[in-house]
Amino acid sequence: MLPLFDKNPTRKTPYVTLVLIAINAAVFIYMLFLSTYQYDLFIYRFSVVPWEIVRAGQLPLPVLQQLFAYPLASIPSKPVYLSLLTSLFLHDGWLHIIGNMLFLWIFGNNVEDVMGHLGFLVFYLACGAFGTFAHVAMYTNSLNPLLGASGAISGVLGAYLLLYPRAWVWTWVLIVIIPIPAYVVIGFWIVLQVFEGVTSVGTGMVGTAFFAHLGGVAIGMIIAGILYPVLRRRRDALARMPALQWWERSSSPGPGSGPF
Repeated sequence: MLPLFDKNPTRKTPYVTLVLIAINAAVFIYMLFLSTYQYDLFIYRFSVVPWEIVRAGQLPLPVLQQLFAYPLASIPSKPVYLSLLTSLFLHDGWLHIIGNMLFLWIFGNNVEDVMGHLGFLVFYLACGAFGTFAHVAMYTNSLNPLLGASGAISGVLGAYLLLYPRAWVWTWVLIVIIPIPAYVVIGFWIVLQVFEGVTSVGTGMVGTAFFAHLGGVAIGMIIAGILYPVLRRRRDALARMPALQWWERSSSPGPGSGPF
């Protein structure tokens, strides 16, 4: 089940969503031109290593050496806690970034429409950081770098689920593309994350960061739930405005232009 687009027009240009996609794409393209050594170093410096977050410091050289396939003369400098944010803009592979950016575009533009540009940015980063903490809490001794925007985008899914549960999402299912309500698409995704997360704990293998996804969607639903009375009024006010194509500019700020 792969969502492709939703039938849920926006009323304002989703500048933050577009900029986030552009930054993620730019970082990914930059990484393609790095040598193997530079690539590994870049991943380490700007991704989250749970062991470091828990202990508030970098890996000692002998342990750090386990992450690299070649000798290291010294410990690379790294902003350990800043990596909670920088890791949200790193992706390891085409499928990783294309999948994340597709989900961000489908669901992010409408959430930004309601939350406003600044509010959406704060919400996105907060969900990403919380999702990362959820992963770290489950794998406190892991040396595997955590990277990707999945935790933040999961928070966006949680907010979309509360704000637009019945929006039609055109979804690729097996060999057909059909419209499915958002609560079914996102609900199925959440169930899948729970199943895969429990399975990963049972096997002791750390691969996809399922608990970052679950942490992100949980905090996204909590924040959107707390703010729901305000967000609902903005959503309903926006629904009465003429719909715009995403590349068109709003003629006026309108509801939701503030930071929540």
